[in-house]
Amino acid sequence: MSYQKRTAALASVAALAGSAVLMSAPVAHASVVDVNYQCKTPIGDKSAVSPIDIKGVKSGAGYRVTMSWQKGVSSSPVELGKGAMSPSATIVLGGADSGTLAVSGPANQAAIPANTPIKISDLTGTYTPKKTGKVTFTPGVLTIKALGTTTTCTPSNTPGPALTLDVTAAGGASDSGSLGGSSTGSTGSTGSTGSAGSGSGGGTLPQTGPADSAIALGTLGATVLLTGAAGTLWLTRRGRAGQARR
Repeated sequence: MSYQKRTAALASVAALAGSAVLMSAPVAHASVVDVNYQCKTPIGDKSAVSPIDIKGVKSGAGYRVTMSWQKGVSSSPVELGKGAMSPSATIVLGGADSGTLAVSGPANQAAIPANTPIKISDLTGTYTPKKTGKVTFTPGVLTIKALGTTTTCTPSNTPGPALTLDVTAAGGASDSGSLGGSSTGSTGSTGSTGSAGSGSGGGTLPQTGPADSAIALGTLGATVLLTGAAGTLWLTRRGRAGQARR
């Protein structure tokens, strides 16, 4: 094989290697899950199924997590005026972390007619990783407070995770060993920090994992490409030196 062909082959291999490294960057996985809520209301038991999605966007050292309902749940025998209903919920953590993350949102912005499904606004909270690894986020208990009453809706169909994130804890702690730690603003025991948020996170695509990991992998891919380019230059110079000796 001539040195020109060898040069082209090496350049192709270097480019493919760099692309493979970049494509292997960790990504977030999100999916909409159907949750069958069994609700305990002041006037009796009710049930409703709603598709739910959970999204996570990198925010400082943690993630802003948003839980969204695509259908209403439960209902009220009387009209709920503007601002009369206040929702909150928990998200169950799994994988490298455990416990629950508390999420909350604003009161209803418009009156809710009597005997109609209650539309839940987007609920948000802040999750700060305590361990490094894959963490799953699964819809938990929904709580609706209105007119001095409390309705509790519990998933009865064991829904799967609506979001999986590759996270990196401060200091690079791994997911091995004890999951010690404390939670702030959550009802779980470890690994989560819940705080009330405002606004809506709808339409925001999940973050594709810690930015530092993507940058590191991109740098590695660039290094592979530079190595291939150096090999190409060396072969080219060697071929020209051989022709000169002839």
